[in-house]
Amino acid sequence: MFGFGKARNAEFNSQYAIRADYCRIFQQEMRPLYLLSFLLTANHARAEQCYFEGFENAVKGSTVFKEWARSWSKRMVIQTAIRVVFSESVQTEVRDAWRDPLGEPRVTSVIDAVAQLAPLVRFVFVMSVLERYSDRECSLLLNCTVKNVIGARLQAFRELAGADPVFSSAVEPQSETQSDGRTGGAHSAKTTLSMLSAGYVGGGDA
Repeated sequence: MFGFGKARNAEFNSQYAIRADYCRIFQQEMRPLYLLSFLLTANHARAEQCYFEGFENAVKGSTVFKEWARSWSKRMVIQTAIRVVFSESVQTEVRDAWRDPLGEPRVTSVIDAVAQLAPLVRFVFVMSVLERYSDRECSLLLNCTVKNVIGARLQAFRELAGADPVFSSAVEPQSETQSDGRTGGAHSAKTTLSMLSAGYVGGGDA
C-alpha cells in the first residue's frame, strides 16, 4: 500500500515542471526569449539581466504543469522586465540597436522601431500584440488602467506605421474596443507577429 502511494506521488510530481525543464527551455529558446527581453527593455545589458533573472524566477516561482512551462518562462521574463524598466532607481533609459547581421533587414528595422517607443507604449505593444495578453492582464501587470493600455497600443501602431506600412492598417481598428475587452485589428496583429517571428527564430546571435 505504501509503495502504491509513493508511485502515485511520483506520477503526480512528474506532471510539474522542474529545473531541468526550464534549463531546456531557456537553452533551446535562447534567441526568442532574449529577443522578447530586448523588445521590452530596448537595451542589451538589461535584456541579458532579464533573460537570466527570468530563468531563476521561473525555477523558484510557483509550481506549474510541464505544458505551461514555456508560457511561464516568458511570463517571468516579462515580469522581470517590468521590474527592471519601471524601477524607481532607473533614471535614464539607454536604447540600443538590435544587432543581427544575418537577420532580415525589414524585421531588424521594426525591432529597432519598437525599441524607440516610450516604455509603457513598448510594453503594451509587446504584451498585447505579440504575446496576446488581454487588456485586463496588461493593466494589472503594468499597474495602469485598461484605458491606458488601449491608448498606448494605438500610439504604438501610429508610431510604428512610419517603420512599416503594415502597422497603418491597424490604427483604425485599434480605436474601438470590443465587448470582451480585446481590440480589433486581429489581422494586422497577426501580420505583425509574422513579421517579427523571423527575428524570434532566425539565424545569428544577438
